[in-house]
Amino acid sequence: MKTFDVAIAGAGLIGGSISLELARAGLRVGLFDRQEPGKEASWASAGILSPAPENPGMIATVPLGKASMALYPEFVALVEELSGQKTGYRTNGTLEVITSRHAREELSTIIALHHGLGLQAEPLSASDARELEPSLREDIEAAVLRPQEASVDNRLLTGAILESARKCGVEIFSGARVESVLREGDSCRGLLVNGEKVSAAHTVIAAGSFSAQIAGVEHYAPVRPAKGQMISLVCPETKIERVLWSDEIYLVPRTDGRILAGATVEYAGFDKALTAGGQRKLFSAAIDLVPAFERARVEETWAGLRPDSTDHLPILGPTDLQGLVIATGHFRSGVLLTPVTAKLVREYITLGSVATDWERFSPMRFAQARQQSRARAN
Repeated sequence: MKTFDVAIAGAGLIGGSISLELARAGLRVGLFDRQEPGKEASWASAGILSPAPENPGMIATVPLGKASMALYPEFVALVEELSGQKTGYRTNGTLEVITSRHAREELSTIIALHHGLGLQAEPLSASDARELEPSLREDIEAAVLRPQEASVDNRLLTGAILESARKCGVEIFSGARVESVLREGDSCRGLLVNGEKVSAAHTVIAAGSFSAQIAGVEHYAPVRPAKGQMISLVCPETKIERVLWSDEIYLVPRTDGRILAGATVEYAGFDKALTAGGQRKLFSAAIDLVPAFERARVEETWAGLRPDSTDHLPILGPTDLQGLVIATGHFRSGVLLTPVTAKLVREYITLGSVATDWERFSPMRFAQARQQSRARAN
């Protein structure tokens, strides 16, 4: 029977970064993935690093996002040094484009919200925005510059993290389907992987959309997949320096000249098939925002599955099963929250406490909600 200090289910960005943190703290770590490590949501993302809330329900994640943004420069430097690989980290900011006829009111609202949350945001006129990004459509009304935001090539980052983890002693197992947690009384003693027991003092579930399929985890991590379709464009005549954001689409430049456009949000189970409607939406919105994309070459199309919780917030922290920690449900913020998630799980496992409050994201909130529901029913 394999024995580790920590057994981790899921070898994407979250699981890989947690394994790296724990290995560097001197623990023996086993990292298990049902397929090739890093080839699910971590591979499919666009790599936007923005703590700005997309809707009011996401405001609760802003402090966590800000904490993770602060960690990113050191985090990237570490994994690039350990792995000897680049991550495509870009710190050029985000330009949020406003096309509404009510641009003045919308601009004031966005600026006030960001400043109220302690986020930098600068109002720009249409001409100033087009001076920064000349490829934008001519009839935009205004824009918001979010200068502290960034992006990273998530595929490169995932590979660098996993290579760093290997070099630090993490044992990574591909094709290792985690079937259940091993429970003894009120404690978790490891994982059942491909029918074999893996013993561990601490167990971390970081299996993204597949977390709820692990027996014994479903009540702590009620996640479902949210499909996102993406396209990659190459347009040599158009240069974009910053992440461009609008109501309909985001465009993310890569250091190699590609432009990623995404992404849809669809609840279709574990189906990753591309659809004509989803692809049409992306192409139409991309060309609408940057007209030169009419002549762009389509390099790649794909879809990924984000892990979405029932309240759309991350699921982070210990459970009432001693030794079991959950780190999933990051939805559209998985790449952003990678460094802070790894740091918090490492602090909890090695110190028994965390420096950043994560109670709002506790997996126990779902059990409490069920208890309250039963009480009302009775």
